[in-house]
Parts: sequence; structure tokens; C-alpha cells
Amino acid sequence: MKKWLGLLLCLFILAGCIEMVPTEKVPVSAGHEMKVHFIDVGQGDSILIESPNGKTMLVDGGVKGAGQNVVSYIKSLGMTKLDIVVATHPDADHIGGLIPVLSTLKVGQFYDSGKVHTSQTFEELLTLVDTKNIPYDVPQTGDTLAFDEAIQVKVLHADEQAVDNNDASIVLKITYGQVSFLLTADAGIAIEKDMRDVRATVLKAGHHGSNTSSSESFIQAVHPEVTVLSYGQDNKYGHPHAEVVERLQAMGSEIYATAEMGTITIATDGVKYAVNGKQWSEVSPVAGGIEIVSKDLVQEIVGIQNNSSEAVSLQGWQLVSVEGNQVFNFPNVTLQPGKTIYVMSGVNAKQGKNYLQWTTKQIWLNDGDAAQLRNVKGEIVSELD
Repeated sequence: MKKWLGLLLCLFILAGCIEMVPTEKVPVSAGHEMKVHFIDVGQGDSILIESPNGKTMLVDGGVKGAGQNVVSYIKSLGMTKLDIVVATHPDADHIGGLIPVLSTLKVGQFYDSGKVHTSQTFEELLTLVDTKNIPYDVPQTGDTLAFDEAIQVKVLHADEQAVDNNDASIVLKITYGQVSFLLTADAGIAIEKDMRDVRATVLKAGHHGSNTSSSESFIQAVHPEVTVLSYGQDNKYGHPHAEVVERLQAMGSEIYATAEMGTITIATDGVKYAVNGKQWSEVSPVAGGIEIVSKDLVQEIVGIQNNSSEAVSLQGWQLVSVEGNQVFNFPNVTLQPGKTIYVMSGVNAKQGKNYLQWTTKQIWLNDGDAAQLRNVKGEIVSELD
């Protein structure tokens, strides 16, 4: 009898143990919060992540002039070090502010896109990394960054061989439980088409809300419940562009903008999340005026659009190929509201309707050539890298 009682007792214990085995993996820090801070740095990006277990990661730092504000904000949260710093690509509005950050705070690991750039800002940043002996690495697409065992940090895109700085952007997807954040840096539409596993709860819209990113198909694939726009008030680029905001609104995504409410913080326990602020208050973005909306270096076609509510005479305006310092002077032409005009060069250049012929010679460098649009005063009103 005692033998049978012992056997039954063992079976009951075993059954109880089997019941206690979870049917799915539970986050290590279940019930603890992760916070993502979209720091207001004006026209730029800077994102601070606090993990559930107290790890810290900074993705970009805005322009150099914003760097001290980033440092002050980090210190105000009681932080004296950063476990990881990521420089998504070498544009100054993303890496400039990292110079004061690295100069002031201890950094455990530095990740860079690997894209070589000759700017003084980029050289100063890498010199600082070397001088302070900060561990340095260039992640590859598909990598998972070691950060906190409770969350996953996956690299959806990175390309150190990219011709364009923006195309080199490190794109990160950070997942904690059922809540995920997609940080797209300045990745353009072509990059968006190549990325996989982009569905996310929160989207940091690419390139500050520019229409060079956030295509309709990409927005549909991400299907964000929340979108954060990081840009400067009254910036010269007209960010965010109207069509991007319209796509997000059509998707039903809540929109938050640093230019409107300053730093935005989203806290999550891996199941629920909360955003600290008011949603986008504009029905549509402030009119961006005249701007360069497209540039095809191979076909030698540049599109210029009037996003204002009034017709604008372009006589005396200039389109400039920055690398070759070549200038197209606009004739007496008026661009109506909402309309686009194309300036063509190369052997296929044509004239007529909404096309203006610059020259039949090649103007644009296929491996990268920024375009600038200057008004009659010589002021740069739009620029496209």
C-alpha cells in the first residue's frame, strides 16, 4: 500500500510540474518597463532606449549643436553611461550631437554604418571613438545586437558599401514582448522595398517625414499603431511632406511630432504601451513651398514641386549640381500649386509641357550628387542628397 501511495504521490507532483510549464516564452523582465525617448533635437534624430533591465542605448544624436541638450537630457534621467551608441549613417544631423555625448559620457559599445565620409564632423567622431578606446563594430543586415536578454534588437538593414549616405542607414527593429519599434533612420524607398519583417507597433518615420521615404506600400507593411515624426519646426525642406502624413492618417496611425511637443516618450511593459503627449494637431503639414521631390541620376531627371497654395514664378531661380558646381538658370516659367516640373539633361533631355531641357550633356554623377534649389536671392530653399 505504501508503495502505491508513493507512486501516486509522485504522479501528482509530476502532473503539477507539467501544468507549471508555460506554453510560450515569457519575457525575462515581465512586468518591467522599457522606455523609448525620441529626443527633440530640431531637424535631426536622437533616440534613447532604456531596457527593462536597466541597459541603455542611444541611436543618433542630432546636429552637433544639439549634443549638449542630449547629454543634459540623459543626465536628467540619472544616467552617467551608455551601454550602446549607434551612429546610423554619417549625415551631420544624425551624428553631430554624438561628439558631445562621447566626450561626456562613458560608452560601452559603438556601432557605425561603416559608410566612409569625408566631413569634418564624421572624422572628429571617429577620432573620438579611437582616442577613448570605445569598442567599435559595423553591423550587418540580419545581425542581432547584444543589449538586454529581455528584448531583441535586430538589424533590418545596413550597407557600408552604399553610394548614398542615406542608403547606408542602419535600420533597427526593437521588440519587447508584443510591442515593437522600427527605427528607420533616413532609409529611402528603395531600401524599404528590400527590408523584411517590418511590421511594428511604433514607427519612427524615415528621413524626418520626407517623401523620399515612407512609401504607401511600406506604410501598409509596417501597419504602425503609432508613428513618430522627428523634425525641426519651419525647416527648409518642408518636412514632413503632406503625402506621408496623409498615408499615415489613412492607415489610422496615431502621429506624434517632436517639432510640436518636444521630446516624446513611449513606455511599454511588453503588452501595453503609453505615449506621453498629444497627437498631431495639424490637418495637414504646413505648406513646404517649392522643393526638389525626386532625382534620377541615371536618367538625369530632377522633379521640382510647388507644395504651397500659390503660383510661384521660377524666373531667376537656380538648380545646382553640387558635386560639379553646375548651374541651371530657370527661364520665365510659373509653377502652379500642387504641380511638378522636371528639369532634364543628358542625351534624352526634352523640352515641352512640364519638362525643361538643361542640356544634352551629362550633368549628374551617377555615384552620388546632391541637388540644390536656390531662389532669386540665392538662398537654398530645398536640397536632396
